[in-house]
This record gives sequence, C-alpha cells and structure tokens, in this order.
Amino acid sequence: MNFILLKLKSFSRSFVLRTKSPDFERSMVIRMENQNIVLTKEMFARVGVNEQQSEKVARPSISYWQDAWRRLKQNKVAMISMGFLIFVILMCIFAPYIYPHSYDEQNLAYTNQGSTLQHIFGLDDLGRDIFARIWVGGRVSLSIGLVGAVISLAVGVIYGGISGYFGGVIDDVMMRIVEVLVGIPYMVVVILVSIVLGKGMVSLIIALCITSWTGLARLVRGQVLNLMECEYILAAKALGTPTFKIILKHLLPNILSIIIVNTTFTIPGFIFSEAFLSFIGMGIQPPNTSWGAMAALGQQQMSYYPHELLFPAAAISLTMLAFNLLGDGLRDAFDPKLRQ
Repeated sequence: MNFILLKLKSFSRSFVLRTKSPDFERSMVIRMENQNIVLTKEMFARVGVNEQQSEKVARPSISYWQDAWRRLKQNKVAMISMGFLIFVILMCIFAPYIYPHSYDEQNLAYTNQGSTLQHIFGLDDLGRDIFARIWVGGRVSLSIGLVGAVISLAVGVIYGGISGYFGGVIDDVMMRIVEVLVGIPYMVVVILVSIVLGKGMVSLIIALCITSWTGLARLVRGQVLNLMECEYILAAKALGTPTFKIILKHLLPNILSIIIVNTTFTIPGFIFSEAFLSFIGMGIQPPNTSWGAMAALGQQQMSYYPHELLFPAAAISLTMLAFNLLGDGLRDAFDPKLRQ
C-alpha cells in the first residue's frame, strides 16, 4: 500500500497527513481547537522523503573537551574564579603603566596614610602607594607561581611517564630517587640554594622546583601504568608503533586532564611558598617587592596601620582561593563519570 506525505500550506501550524492516492479529490473536515476547518486539495503540498535528513541525529555529537567546557561553564563558582584570575593577571600587567603613582615613589610627608581618593589603598611606612605595589608585587608572585608550575609540570610528566612506560628495574630505581627527594625538607633546600646563588627570584624558583615535581611524577606514573594494560596500547606495541608516537598519541591525551587539574593546584602552592619565604626574609629582597614581602612589612605596622597588612594578605588569600576553586571545577568537568 503506497502512502504519500502531504503538508498543509495555509496554516502556521504544519499538519502531515497520509493518503492512499495521489489524487486528493475529496474535501476533509478536521476538528481542531473546537473549530471546523475544511481541507481541500489546493491547501496541501507534497513533502516527499529526504533520506539524508532521516539519518540525521537530533543531538549533535561533541568531543570530550567540548563536553568538559560545557560542564565547566555550568559551574558558576569556577567561572567566577576564572574571571577573577583573569582580572588579577590583567591588572598586574597593565595597572603599573596606567596608575599615576610608581610603586617605588616615596612621599615621606604622608607615611602610613590610610585610603584616600588619590591613594586607593593608602601609603606604607615609607610613603609608597600600596595600590601600585600590590600589582607590581603580584607580577612577582604570579610569575613565581606560573613559572614554577610549568617547570614542575615538565619535569614531573617526563619523569613519571618514563618510569611508568618502561617499568621494571627502571621504575624501581626512579621511584627510589623520588622517595629520597620527598624526604628532604624544602626549607633545607631553600637555605642551601640561597647560600650558593644568593637570595632572589631565580634562586627561589630553583629551590622550590627541586622537589615540587615529585608529586606529579608519582601521579603520572600511576596513570601510565594503568594505561599500559589497555588493549589499544598493547595492540600499538604489537604492531611496532614507535615509543615516541605511543606516548604522544595514546598516553599523553589520556592523562592531559589530570595534568591540567594538578597544575591549577600547584600554582597556589608556589604562591604561598613564595609569600611564606618572603615573610620570613628568605624570599624576594628590596627594592623588589612581592605579596609576601609586603605582608612582612605590613606585619610590623599591623597594630597601628592594619591596612598595610590587610591588602597584600587579601591578595594572597583571594588568589589562592580562586585557583583552588577553579581546580575543583576543572576536576568535576573532566570527570568521565559525570559526562552526559
């Protein structure tokens, strides 16, 4: 029995009817919304069948990264944290050029002055503008956090990947080295590096990076060991695929999400370490400044001029909180169990 699809042309709402014959001679009456509508042959057009449209999936397929980004955008806390971090980074880059006062400009006639329209965050004990020093110090603190995280990322991924990929004796030896480094207090490392290289930003980054990569190396090693048992890895090795290609095409993409999440938690760790070391006098030295160095100076005036400690402490706390909240959001977004 042959059926032909007909589409009603005269109304805003479309109706698809089936008729046994192409000759639609007789009129039909359909009751719709308590009204009698007379349908005639001229009111219809032949629709036909589109085979390509019939095979089309209603919901478009999206990749793993597109789905992760979609879920991250639904996390309002993570998006607010990302926006705050972008704002802080942009202010650290451009504010010192736009703001009329320099971070090292001294005004000894108005030392320890509170917030005013001319000096938003007030002045410190040497009459220097705290608002300008916050963003210049943020450059140093964020640079240490980002550079240290990138170095730890590179060393940890390479070291852990080699250990997990080759396994056996190589894995045992490499993991024993990691355990030795983990057992060394980082304060001892900082003191030794400061004695050899002196106090400064470069020596501080080197000291913090000597042992900071060990946690990521262990994490990457565990993930690689699990992936090495998967069928597609075994098939690639059986087909003679080069080791470098297996790592780049099969291993690295599958652990990339874990690396990104770990990095977002590593950055605030570096920021806090820099702030702590500068606070105790082993970090950034004058005339350079950082959030930790500003907090150390503000601590001396805390009883009488709390604003000198409040603003750098707030910058450290809010930035670390934003990185941690963003890391939580990324962890949830990359979790395959939550993928829909």
